[in-house]
Amino acid sequence: MVSPASGRVRVAILISGAGSNMAALIDAASAADAPFEVVGVISNDPAAGGLAIAAAHGVPVAAVDHRPFGKDREAHEAAIQRHLDDWSVEVVVLAGYMRLLTPWLVRRWAGRMLNIHPSLLPKYPGLDTHARALAAGDTEAGCTVHLVTEGVDEGPVLGQSRVPIVPGDSPASLAERVRVAEHTLYPQVLADLCQTRIASL
Repeated sequence: MVSPASGRVRVAILISGAGSNMAALIDAASAADAPFEVVGVISNDPAAGGLAIAAAHGVPVAAVDHRPFGKDREAHEAAIQRHLDDWSVEVVVLAGYMRLLTPWLVRRWAGRMLNIHPSLLPKYPGLDTHARALAAGDTEAGCTVHLVTEGVDEGPVLGQSRVPIVPGDSPASLAERVRVAEHTLYPQVLADLCQTRIASL
């Protein structure tokens, strides 16, 4: 649902670590004309640094540690879903969330769950994207925002940002420049999606 008080789409962010993309999204949501508001942040790691950053911005946070659930991923996701329900979330954004999601949660949020990946998909799904791009002799890298589907990094592409690969690049230096591009691309794509949802109401 769109929040009746603000007229904005209610977004929750799932993280596992420092939450740099999460912070960019929270900053974007503070703009007067932002079509979304971040109503909660959830991490599977209680020690994730992003939780403190979100809380410092006044965003409700929850830690749902996956470890007590063992191999029962659906039970862990059901605990996450309870928070999403409590916050009346309409769109879920993955921002460095390092758990593979089950079909149960993915289907529940079909068309309403976004992820960002540090490559120009369909190139280099999965891990070690920057090292793979350099090993292939690519001249450019980048990032992709896509809808989440049951296949890993296979969902429909909503937006991409291209980053040149320069002589002497290492995976670390390339990753840093791609991360800067992510912080611009992700808020833009999320805003476009939310504007479309508002216009369809």
